[in-house]
Formats: sequence, C-alpha cells, structure tokens
Amino acid sequence: MTDARSIPSQAAPPRSALLEVEHVTVRFSGLLALNDVSFSVQEGQICGLIGPNGAGKTTLFNCLSRHYHYTSGDIRYRGRSLGPVPSHGIARLGMARSFQNLALFGSMSVLENVRMGAFARARSGYLQNLFRTATVRAEEAATQRKSQELLELLDLTQVAHENVGDLPFGTQKRVEIARALALEPTMLLLDEPACGINHEEVTELAGLIRRVRDEFSLTVLLVEHHMSLVMSISDQVVALNFGAVIADGTPAQVQRNPDVIRAYLGGA
Repeated sequence: MTDARSIPSQAAPPRSALLEVEHVTVRFSGLLALNDVSFSVQEGQICGLIGPNGAGKTTLFNCLSRHYHYTSGDIRYRGRSLGPVPSHGIARLGMARSFQNLALFGSMSVLENVRMGAFARARSGYLQNLFRTATVRAEEAATQRKSQELLELLDLTQVAHENVGDLPFGTQKRVEIARALALEPTMLLLDEPACGINHEEVTELAGLIRRVRDEFSLTVLLVEHHMSLVMSISDQVVALNFGAVIADGTPAQVQRNPDVIRAYLGGA
C-alpha cells in the first residue's frame, strides 16, 4: 500500500482575476491622467480604490465603464478586453455602476427606476413588444418580481411608489444601488457611495455592501473618500496618487504604506 504521506499534495489552482488593469495610461491633450496603472481584482472580493482629489480614481472608473478610452495598456474583464466594447455593452458583460452624482429619474417612482434597470436585461425585440407576445408578458412579470425583491432587500418597499426626487439623499443612494443590481451584474462599481450621507447612514451602507456582495455573489469595486468605510469592508485596497498606483494590498498594509501616508498627510 502506498504511504499517503509520500503522495505530493495537489495545490488548488490559483483563481484567475475577474478584472485585470494592465499598464493603463490616459492622456487628455497632453495631461497625464493615468500613468501605467496596473492591478487586478479577484472574484468575490470587495476592492477599495482610494486617493486624494485628482489622483485619477474617477478617470479609471470612466475607463471601466467605457465613458473614456485609454491611451495605452488594456483592461480585461473575464479575460475579455474592454477596448472594443462600447459603453452600452458594459452591462451585457456583467458590470453595473452607480454614480457619485445620482443618475436617477427624479420624476419617476422608486419602483419605476428599479424596473428601468431590470428592463435593460430584457431580450425581447420591437415586434414582440408591439404584439405583446407571451415572451414579453413573461419578461414583464419576472421584472416586477425582481424589482420587488430588490426593494425589500434594500428596505425601500415603503417608498416604492414615491417619486425619487422627493426622497432623502441617502435613500436615493439605495435606489441607485437597487437599480444597478437589477441589471444582474457580476461586478458592481460604486462611485463614492458614502458621499453626502451621515455617519449613521455610512454604517448602514457598510453592512449593505457586504450583504449585497454575499447574497448576489458579486465582486465590488468602490471609489471612496470615506476611509473608515473602505478599510472596514475591503479585502483589497488600491491607492492612487497623481495617476499612478502607490500601494496595493490589504487594508492594514495600505494604511501603513509610507507613500499613502505622505499622499494624505503631506511631508517628505
């Protein structure tokens, strides 16, 4: 009989990254906005993207959502280059984004806003919608169920039929996250989700982001200035300054990094 101890153990193969940013550079009329930026995000992680104002965080987010084109380098999602992908094709790949400045329909109800996200996943065509086929009716029923589930998850049921524009800013933030989730993404891009909300709401937001990640098996990338939020929920933190990566690691590693400390506190 072979001694089990003599059989070499088979190490689990490393997981491939869901998102890979490789040597990305962005120039605007000679201005260097991103300079050779590289990092990767593993599936299921919450990754925080931090840096002082003007560090390049929003520029990178806009490259991910294809609102900006990068000058050189590449961004790959599930191994596929985003270079040829138009902005309207990003949701089909599995990425959904919220915005720092809310992009909601203020005169529409909460439910209608969330349903807009769900309808973006619909497969039926113009003629099917025109003749109200069985496929269209089934999609509409599924969209309604999905939207109601999201409202319940994000504690929005009580305001489902109120106009979004009449609600507090923190509630509107949750509506935008619900609409993004209605796209059924595999990666959620959150652009400063804590901006404009109070301390109690930030604590609730931290729990919400973790719950959304776990319940929907998502990967989350968030740009955020609220350091306590980032450090409390992130598995990985990437720090930018002057368009370049200055640190990439666990929250504890990044907090101790002297380049990060200098970027935020100044000094030699």
